[in-house]
Amino acid sequence: MVKPVIFQVVGYQNSGKTTLTSRLIEGLKINGLKTATIKHHGHGGKPAYLSGKDSAKHHASGALASMVEGEGRLILQANLNELDLEDYVELLNFFHPDVILIEGYKFRNYPKLLLLRDQEDLHLIEKVNNVRAAVYWKEEIKESILKANSNLHCYHISDQTVISSTIKWIQQRVHEKDEKN
Repeated sequence: MVKPVIFQVVGYQNSGKTTLTSRLIEGLKINGLKTATIKHHGHGGKPAYLSGKDSAKHHASGALASMVEGEGRLILQANLNELDLEDYVELLNFFHPDVILIEGYKFRNYPKLLLLRDQEDLHLIEKVNNVRAAVYWKEEIKESILKANSNLHCYHISDQTVISSTIKWIQQRVHEKDEKN
């Protein structure tokens, strides 16, 4: 089985991660690539689920995990304190995706896009590794980004090229993996 290409989209809250990730998913689908996603809930606390539903009752009773399926849609809820991002990637491998996009988990080592809204975010260039490209909101920070890393590809948040070039880069990695197998 060919392992999927894993790519991250990272940045602080309200930096455009979800919008950019959604556009990547759409573009990858158009290009015939099956994509799965992992999103880090970085707002503190556990993500909400529908209380009063049977799966919530199963959780309250002590179930480790609960799945709900209907008309082809599967929802998995789990209390997995001991699991890590790698375990979630392994779980998604069941679906045989070509690509797994991870939104968040800034400090993991997968290739990534780093979104920077303003000057206060610039310190992430030094802290976050394996950054393939930076996406900035304010023109005045572009020079600071390039000063910190002159080899980094930089795109303004409104530049559509970030989507097409990232999709092309991911496609190349998928094809390289396919050729090896």
